[in-house]
Amino acid sequence: MSQFTGQTRLAYSRTWHAVNLSTDPRPLGRGATAIAIALMGKHKPIYDPSTDCGDYVVAVGCTDLRVTGKKRAQKMYYSHTTRPGSLKSMSLERMMGKWGGGEVLRRAVRGMLPKNRLRDDRMGRLKCFEGQAHPYKENIVRLGGKASMAQIPEVKAAFAQQASPAQ
Repeated sequence: MSQFTGQTRLAYSRTWHAVNLSTDPRPLGRGATAIAIALMGKHKPIYDPSTDCGDYVVAVGCTDLRVTGKKRAQKMYYSHTTRPGSLKSMSLERMMGKWGGGEVLRRAVRGMLPKNRLRDDRMGRLKCFEGQAHPYKENIVRLGGKASMAQIPEVKAAFAQQASPAQ
């Protein structure tokens, strides 16, 4: 049995994904699940739970988060400082007004990631923006789920290296 794994450095390279929440028809939980999968790297064939092989995700249009039912008024977020009587609650609507939709999305994604030492590093790769403008336009390789990996210099070099010995 062969132990050859191929271009592992290329497989571990981090890709930038863009998610536009204002045009995405999915509700908050479904979108957060897709973002969590990309942050963990579960969409890659080299996925391993103990290694951090996930990608970057840029979420724009966080002000237009969709929720189903009456969650905007009824869903509550709780915080506690471990002191007696310090339990604070805030509705989703109030949180959107105070901190914006990016914080709501971050809390949803954070709850879907494994609770281990890699969670903070993975959350650091999630970039949330309220509007459509963001400073990562030149980094994004995947737009709307359509892969354009052939434009990465490492991929071009790998293809050129494969093509040259065949001649």
